[in-house]
Amino acid sequence: MRCCIPTLLAVIAVLVSAVHGAFLRLERSIPLSHRTEVAELRARDRARHARMLSGIVDLAVQGTSDPNTVGYGLYYTKVKMGTPPKEFNVQIDTGSDILWVNCNTCSNCPQSSELGIELNFFDTVGSSTAALVSCTDPICTTGVQGASAECSTRANQCSYSFKYGDGSGTAGYYVSDALYFNLIVGQTPLPPVNSSATIVFGCSIYQSGDLTKTDKAVDGIFGFGPGALSVVSQLSSRGITPKVFSHCLKGDGDGGGILVLGEIKESSIVYSPLVPSQPHYNLNLQSIAVNGQPLPINPAVFATSNDRGTIVDCGTTLAYLVQEAYDPLVTAITTAVSQSAQQTNSKGSQCYLVTTSIGDIFPLVSLNFEGGASMILKPEQYLMHNGYREGAEMWCIGFQNVQEGVSILGDLVLKDKIVVYDLAHQRIGWANYDCSLSVNVSVTTSKDEYINGGQLSVSSSAIRVLSNLLSVSIVALSLYIMLV
Repeated sequence: MRCCIPTLLAVIAVLVSAVHGAFLRLERSIPLSHRTEVAELRARDRARHARMLSGIVDLAVQGTSDPNTVGYGLYYTKVKMGTPPKEFNVQIDTGSDILWVNCNTCSNCPQSSELGIELNFFDTVGSSTAALVSCTDPICTTGVQGASAECSTRANQCSYSFKYGDGSGTAGYYVSDALYFNLIVGQTPLPPVNSSATIVFGCSIYQSGDLTKTDKAVDGIFGFGPGALSVVSQLSSRGITPKVFSHCLKGDGDGGGILVLGEIKESSIVYSPLVPSQPHYNLNLQSIAVNGQPLPINPAVFATSNDRGTIVDCGTTLAYLVQEAYDPLVTAITTAVSQSAQQTNSKGSQCYLVTTSIGDIFPLVSLNFEGGASMILKPEQYLMHNGYREGAEMWCIGFQNVQEGVSILGDLVLKDKIVVYDLAHQRIGWANYDCSLSVNVSVTTSKDEYINGGQLSVSSSAIRVLSNLLSVSIVALSLYIMLV
């Protein structure tokens, strides 16, 4: 009987390891150790918003254009496509819909990247499963929000182009090919199944402006928007994955985090309904409170319209509030720390000189949404460290003032949170969380399958999914009985 124990332990080890690698690997594209001026971050976000808010599908490659930020960068993951499979580093972006990568026929795509990654190019001829999207395909007629779809009748090839207000842009054609992933089926503790599905994505053959620069170069953009051409929509419409995805973006250290095409479960998650029929992830922000005290803000300034509302966008570095909300917020924070922090100004930003931990003196800020869901912001989720002055640390308000328009919740407030985009139930949920820890992933959705990917910046402790651990124990016990 003892001779069976090593075999049993080996089997248990395999089963437990299958419970781990259930997440997509994320990496921070901009090192935390580098710094930049807030004005440069605002400029990058401003160029992005000019495109996004005008209805243009955003390809946030410029998110990697500034390697000197104070740790607030965009995040990317790896995908495998084609036959044989080829790996691509793609920026994750909830502000756009399409997954696109650089084609090997691109005339001016970057050939190298200063981000420390090797650039790859998709070869439609080299992939035995690749097929061009024809002019008669519905994709060419329905198109994508903000994208100009064109058709070359001579080549019977559906092309697209994106042109941005800052002069940058990309153009290419639509391709269908295999996307590879690991699939977890049901609540079985067996290892994930290597699987693939045919998807439509863009193959870029021309880029302009900032997209041509090597200091920001990645292989493409992974759009997670709500449109029909997003990978989430394509896979969920065929029942391959549930219509939900989640991320947990680590804010300190080297960044990274977890991205799951599925639902991260956490008991403290609260949900707010999405505003219907919007091209982005709009929520109804109703009020803001500082230390539990509501601020004097007219709720009408948050109402969603053509040029108003509140958007959740992980492709935006900072966070933006309309002036009617920004001014009362800054006033309330300043009043709360008037006895323990010295006020100062740095290049137009309200800042504070402090000699102690900001968590000890700065108040909690609560963003209150429809449905009773509140997003609680700790000081490090609305302040930015801006060096030292007069022997003290200088912290500045990270929210940026917009005279009018849309309030945008970017990485400043989304980092160190589980964020769940539940498109099936038209809602977004969140909870403060240490994204260096493992997470629970639901397998009891309306679709009993979801994509899983590996962990990054996640501890090696066991994933805390009691149902999975119970399943492992039952299988292990059964094997032990059989072996004995």
